[in-house]
Amino acid sequence: MSINYATPDLTQHPPRSPRLRLGGYVILARAVDKGRASLAGKLGDYHFNCPLDKRFFRFTGIEADALLELLKQGKGDGEIVEWVAQASTTKPSPWEVAQWSAYNEQRSADTLEARQRTVTQLTALGPKRSDILTGFDFLDLDDYVTFGGRA
Repeated sequence: MSINYATPDLTQHPPRSPRLRLGGYVILARAVDKGRASLAGKLGDYHFNCPLDKRFFRFTGIEADALLELLKQGKGDGEIVEWVAQASTTKPSPWEVAQWSAYNEQRSADTLEARQRTVTQLTALGPKRSDILTGFDFLDLDDYVTFGGRA
């Protein structure tokens, strides 16, 4: 199976990992994949502008709909990175982007309710996976298992 990243089919494969940095930002590549899939009508069980995507949008001050409009024009990842630098209302410096990305890579559930929900989901997904510690760890595992991998 060949993957067309211009119009990803997220019913057949997951979006890119939230860890993958685009322009230094974690989350952005995944949001771009979900936006492109949404426009192609192939989003599957994923959601564009979900709480994870909203972290990026809040940090940059960019609206989700503005990114979708750019994606409708068929822009590539490099063009998107350039656009983010121009469109961001918060104008984070490179060190702020790096710090924000590093924080999000290490972030885990921050309330008792969220921790309990994560434990319940992880118990169902990969009960022996004590190495799954962060939200990104969990998303990567969930994507892997969803498309046939074994936890």
